[in-house]
Amino acid sequence: MRLYLSVLKVISGCLLLLFIVAACVKDSVPQHALKLWYKQPAVEWTDALPAGNGRLGAMVYGKTDLEQVQLNEESLWAGSKINNNNPEALSHLAEIRQLLFEGKITRALELSDKYLLGTPPRIRSYQTLGDLFLDFGEKNTETRNYRRELDLRTGIIHTTYEQNGVRFSRNLFVSAPDNVIVLHIEARDGRINTVLRLKREADATTRAGDHFLRMEGQIMDKDSPESGSGGPHMKFAAQLMARNTGGELLSGGDSLVIKDASSLLIILTAATNYKLDMLDFDPAVDPSDLCRQILQRAENKTYSQLRKTHVADHQQFFDRVEFSICGETSDSIPTDQRLKNVVEGKNDLHLEELYFQYGRYLLMGSSRAPGILPANLQGVWNNHLEAPWNSDYHTNINLQMNYWLADVCNLPETIEPLTGFFEKMIVPGSVTASQMYGCKGWTMHHNTDPFGRSGLMDGIQWGTFPMAGPWMSLHFWDHFLYTSDTAFLREKAWPILKGSAQFMLDFLTPDKHGHLITSPSYSPENAYYLPGTQMPMQLTYGATMDIQIASELLNACVKAAAALGESPAFIDSLESTASKLPPVRIGKNGTIMEWIEDYEEAEPGHRHISHLFGLHPGTQITPETPELFGAAEKTIEHRLAHGGGHTGWSRAWIINFYARLLNGEKAYEHLQALLGKSTLTNLFDTHPPFQIDGNFGGTAGIAEMLLQSQNGTLHVLPALPAAWKKGTVSGLRARGNYEVDIQWKEGELYRLTIRAGQNGSCKIKYLQYTIEFDAEKGIQYAFGPGLEKL
Repeated sequence: MRLYLSVLKVISGCLLLLFIVAACVKDSVPQHALKLWYKQPAVEWTDALPAGNGRLGAMVYGKTDLEQVQLNEESLWAGSKINNNNPEALSHLAEIRQLLFEGKITRALELSDKYLLGTPPRIRSYQTLGDLFLDFGEKNTETRNYRRELDLRTGIIHTTYEQNGVRFSRNLFVSAPDNVIVLHIEARDGRINTVLRLKREADATTRAGDHFLRMEGQIMDKDSPESGSGGPHMKFAAQLMARNTGGELLSGGDSLVIKDASSLLIILTAATNYKLDMLDFDPAVDPSDLCRQILQRAENKTYSQLRKTHVADHQQFFDRVEFSICGETSDSIPTDQRLKNVVEGKNDLHLEELYFQYGRYLLMGSSRAPGILPANLQGVWNNHLEAPWNSDYHTNINLQMNYWLADVCNLPETIEPLTGFFEKMIVPGSVTASQMYGCKGWTMHHNTDPFGRSGLMDGIQWGTFPMAGPWMSLHFWDHFLYTSDTAFLREKAWPILKGSAQFMLDFLTPDKHGHLITSPSYSPENAYYLPGTQMPMQLTYGATMDIQIASELLNACVKAAAALGESPAFIDSLESTASKLPPVRIGKNGTIMEWIEDYEEAEPGHRHISHLFGLHPGTQITPETPELFGAAEKTIEHRLAHGGGHTGWSRAWIINFYARLLNGEKAYEHLQALLGKSTLTNLFDTHPPFQIDGNFGGTAGIAEMLLQSQNGTLHVLPALPAAWKKGTVSGLRARGNYEVDIQWKEGELYRLTIRAGQNGSCKIKYLQYTIEFDAEKGIQYAFGPGLEKL
């Protein structure tokens, strides 16, 4: 017995020692601070810090005298549902095509401008909801120890400062579970005195009640023939409830007055009468009632409860991916100073980590439930009534780029609003396909709005892009490749894909060489010179991007149709059509030809590099097509030599291009250019002005440098730059339903871990090493520097 007790004692001691060692090892793993922080309040809107829950957005200035929180609700748009297809399009399509084939481009443009351009030819803008102001009446009071920060790990914006010996603390977050914006203010050793107001530049009024402010408004629809004083309108409302601890709260007119409170809790929400199922506003819906219902569910919750629920929800998404390339565990340099250092030519590995995770944070904040709409040109954040480019859904690169990071960066839920929207878009899109082009299926052009307008807009030189529908459809096929979710493929993706393929089968028309080409067409948004002239022209047929998109779509639909057991005859028609597309060709200057003819570019440094779709995000230009692969690199060099990459999103695309070209040094060079030339103080991307696609494209580009999985192979560290000498990334997703962790040292792979989400063959490549094995669902596999199993 004594021996037994002695042995038990020794075992217990060993177990305790192991626990202590394990705890020490865990504690020694650094969790890097991921905070944007500043020593001063925001002055401009693009200095303010963003928070969002997919539906609501807030931009926090952090001012100490008159605080401003700019507000958004995702569906607050001017406009309405309307068929804007030109009724004369189909009857003139054959004539326009013939003129294009004959090279009579000027006449084709005249007819297109008259008979293809939409009626009306414009959409209207996504709009600001307004602003919450907190007037503290401390305009000339000295402020000490000021700090304003956004913690990406919690999704909380924190502002602290001292005035008159009082330590003030504010926390703001936008809760997805509770569907509200929460602002909590505390005064340590002092009192809070402030006046709350909700304001909007136009179309709204605000009134105060017992502990609440309520703003209500409506936007007149200029395009609807029924619009007028009694016609349909976009109605909207915002409601705020305030709860003070100590002191008193008074209401009057359009404001709430808080006196001598020790803390203040503000809960705000907003709503419109927009309904996704209708792609329109519903006059029967009362946004004020929706606000009241949301606030009733939150009004009895404490700040601690609201915060705990929000943080838990936020971290279940955000914490899936870690990225570490520097040894800093604390952050002693303000973000604006870090950015200034990069502008001056210095590298900042911590800023690169922060920028990568910021892209994930922004997509979480602008595209997830409770939101129902995709992230637009500005995500969900916009302070204008008439935003740049209407803050719309631009579908000739920008909306697509918004979602490049979604799957690889382990945020598949952000795809849901995009999917739901395009499930509805196929209805007006089928009208466009039929009325404009006489085709089955569905399509759209280069932009749209929440009301589903799908006609040709903004001008022939901008809008002649009937391939926007096929390109958007490919996102849902790619999502299936990442998830292997057959139910998603069958129920959601396939109706979109099949309708797009049906349009493609009907829309493609033979050219003089017997190839099937698109017509009319353009190469977004570049122009060529008509031969023998200096006349720039966009309108054409068979632009290279169109053909690459068509090939990608038709081949994807062959695989999807086979997986779902679709008709062999339909599959045959897809394969036959794909085989008749013209090849991608190389021009006399050694670059990929952008058009069907080897035209001279009117703007060789153009921001769009559309003819490299086949390199990225497409999968047709690879090291296995060496001539095209080399020509693709020359194409980028040619663009850059003439000033290309000058917009944020264009620079982000170039990062992705170079990652696909396996050139880590060039990809990193353009990451530095993106940070140094196209990034604002709050790390928003700038076109200029602000567009969020560059943020998303930049994050996607970093992921592409670390892991690629197109064409059936997991390519590990395909474009690792020398600057990232050591590091780890965990939680990235790969096509085939894998989750991947990578650790590297001295610029070389150290350890690779793969978790399989399904049974199947898994092929991995690193440098000259390749391994292929049968993976089992739920099993984790580890590999060493030469891909030997560990």
